[in-house]
Amino acid sequence: MRATRTTLRRGLAAAVASSLLAVAATACGYGSEAKDDDAKSNVSAGGKKLSTDTVKIGYFPNLTHATALVGIQEGIIAKELGGTTVKPSTFNAGPSEIEALNAGSIDIGFIGPSPSINGYSKSKGQSLRIVGGSASGGVKLVVNPDKIKTLDDLKGKKIATPQLGNTQDVAFLHWISEKGWKVDAQSGKGDVSVVRSDNKVTPDAFKAGSLDGAWVPEPTASKLVAEGGKVLLDESTLWPDDKFVITNIIVSQKFLSEHPDVVDAVLRGTVNTNKWINANPDKAKASANSALEKLSGKALPAEVLDPAWESIQITDDPLAATLQAQADHAVGAGLLEKPDLNGIYDLKPLNKILKAAGQPEVADAGLGVK
Repeated sequence: MRATRTTLRRGLAAAVASSLLAVAATACGYGSEAKDDDAKSNVSAGGKKLSTDTVKIGYFPNLTHATALVGIQEGIIAKELGGTTVKPSTFNAGPSEIEALNAGSIDIGFIGPSPSINGYSKSKGQSLRIVGGSASGGVKLVVNPDKIKTLDDLKGKKIATPQLGNTQDVAFLHWISEKGWKVDAQSGKGDVSVVRSDNKVTPDAFKAGSLDGAWVPEPTASKLVAEGGKVLLDESTLWPDDKFVITNIIVSQKFLSEHPDVVDAVLRGTVNTNKWINANPDKAKASANSALEKLSGKALPAEVLDPAWESIQITDDPLAATLQAQADHAVGAGLLEKPDLNGIYDLKPLNKILKAAGQPEVADAGLGVK
């Protein structure tokens, strides 16, 4: 059965048309309010001194990263860290966040499955581990209802995805292949014209009529609906139990090795954040939107925020089996050589926390560290 469904739909870079913090880092720090000696001692909520005074966390200013948005906004993650300060950085795209992780500019990141797979594969399994889940769902095919009335009508039409080889691009190419249609993955030309379009400009292109539809995350999908589009397909319906990973939590292997206590504290914070979000969806929605407004300078209007929030499920489970499936889809589309994902997960710290909280443990689909 599906886990508690927290309403919140995905909004990739479309909510991020801001001059502040759009590309990489935010310098401001969020930590506990501990003062003087307490702050210097790095004492966690459990009363234990932590091994570093700062943890650098990266995420997107998007609704699908609500765990980070709300956890930092509400101080829930900081509470578990005690005197260890959170230094947040925001990113517009997965590749830049992976570069930051590899460079040591961030220690922990909230990120989608495709960049996680690519980062792990390119480093030959040396760069990162996935240590937790964050969100599922929040991706839709939205079309111009005057031009497209059924899924078969997509043939010959111009349909946008956010970026060549990104998570939604791979999903759409796989769906096209399942229909028996042919499209060249690199050029996007074929039975359907796949147009790679930044989420920030897709709504305007759709409104102008240069796009017939788009396979996009929230809140871009809801922005298209606000421009007269119609949801023709929710990607979650294509997955077992309507669940697939859209955001998970990664950590650099170096940081995990050197500061496992800090990783544990952050994970306790994310588990508590997810619990609070699921128990208080309206408050969480407002908190996430407030965080977006601070980061981008503009809050999402209710007609976009409300439906977007509806389709995203917040979960501690990284849904490992769906990550493997997404990797297989990318291989099938010719966008990725078959990767060796063995060891990409280390869910032992998370499962220890879940067990202590009386919650069910999560599986790594055979891709965990041995």
